[in-house]
Amino acid sequence: MAAISSSSSTTVTLTPPLALQDRVAIVTGASRGIGRAIALHLASLGAKVVINYASNSAQADAVAAQINSGSSVRAVTLQADISDPEQVKHIFDAAESAFNSPIHILVNSAGVLDSKYPSLATTTIEDFDLTFSVNARGAFLCCKEAAKRIKQGGGGRIICLTTSLVASLKPGYMAYTASKAAVEAMVKILAKELKGTGITANAVAPGPVATEMFYAGKTDEAVKKAVDECPLGRLGETGDVAPVVGFLATDAGQWVNGQIIRVNGGYV
Repeated sequence: MAAISSSSSTTVTLTPPLALQDRVAIVTGASRGIGRAIALHLASLGAKVVINYASNSAQADAVAAQINSGSSVRAVTLQADISDPEQVKHIFDAAESAFNSPIHILVNSAGVLDSKYPSLATTTIEDFDLTFSVNARGAFLCCKEAAKRIKQGGGGRIICLTTSLVASLKPGYMAYTASKAAVEAMVKILAKELKGTGITANAVAPGPVATEMFYAGKTDEAVKKAVDECPLGRLGETGDVAPVVGFLATDAGQWVNGQIIRVNGGYV
């Protein structure tokens, strides 16, 4: 913050613009967990945010209320199934309409995990299809729409959340890990296909993070094992991940493109 004194002894205080001032961001799966933290962080950087959620409107409304606690509406909520192409298109239409602006940022954080942690041999076809429908097909549809709709010429960002399990390859996570590996491949190829647009595409791959999804179905022993495997001796927090996404979304991250950034405290 800088102060300028005029000849009339009046001091004018100039506040530098926020890194994402008035840029429009869509965050899928933003009602809870890592997606919620990302939505709040992008808003703190000045972004206007569309909070997409699958089922829990109360949680999504709470995130929007926190962002909109000031004098203007800077967040709206929208229920949509990202595995449905028409609903994905509607997310983008609604974002443009709500803020009367092109979209600058997509963060695809929505995902599902089978909390039974089956082996490959015991994974049902139904659970496999559901996992790929949301995690891989959903990411594909969101990235596909973003590639056509995000503002070109600078500042355009596509960021997908994947998982460090793609590197650690733990038993019990076959469908989840495979679905996220597909997303990582998509992101790397998309970055090349967007040549000339100024839009970057990257993935952020957290390790174990203390969220509802992580704890679901796990024993205390399994949680302790995840902590013991991390050199920093703890689970990740959503606040460890959101600033990395925020960096990629800002102009400071413009030279990072086609990358998988594993945010896991040295877990792998």
